[in-house]
Amino acid sequence: MSPSPTRTTTFNGVTLPPAQWRKSSRSGGNDNCVEIADFRGTKHAGIAIRDSKVLEGPALLLSPATFLTFVQHAAEVETSI
Repeated sequence: MSPSPTRTTTFNGVTLPPAQWRKSSRSGGNDNCVEIADFRGTKHAGIAIRDSKVLEGPALLLSPATFLTFVQHAAEVETSI
């Protein structure tokens, strides 16, 4: 994953602290992908996902366990296509 500029974003009406958002290296250089940021060391204690085209827009905040399940499922779906 490649880093993108540090920006703030919102989750459920709450502004998340600035973070280093990372875009997948598999995005192919276009804007049709998601970015993630690690908030495990903050009071939000999770991993956020957002649309790479809406940098200051909403984000989905997942617990680390839920994020891991999401990534594992995405990898399984990708290999079955």
